[in-house]
Amino acid sequence: MRTIAASELKRRGLAAVNSLLRKGPVHVLQRNRPACVMLSPQDYERLEAAAGAEEKTPDVWTLLKTLPTTGERTRADIDAQIADERASWDRPDQARAKKPTARRRR
Repeated sequence: MRTIAASELKRRGLAAVNSLLRKGPVHVLQRNRPACVMLSPQDYERLEAAAGAEEKTPDVWTLLKTLPTTGERTRADIDAQIADERASWDRPDQARAKKPTARRRR
């Protein structure tokens, strides 16, 4: 495993990594713990191509959109409720408004 300390990378810059990258990925250590991995552009493109070839699992939003709706409210009802809720954020609530308190002098 090719490693380099973060302090050496900071001190020497990319010159410290270039020779190591020719041999493969470089693990950057910070306080003797792995902080990140640096890849050559060719290795990165290879990984991206491999990830794109795999069938990606759908995200949560896609799954939620495909589920059939079972509720009784329409989209217009929900949108109206959300609009009312957002409008209430802009109105100051007199019951919850706090009065400024005077500071005590010592």
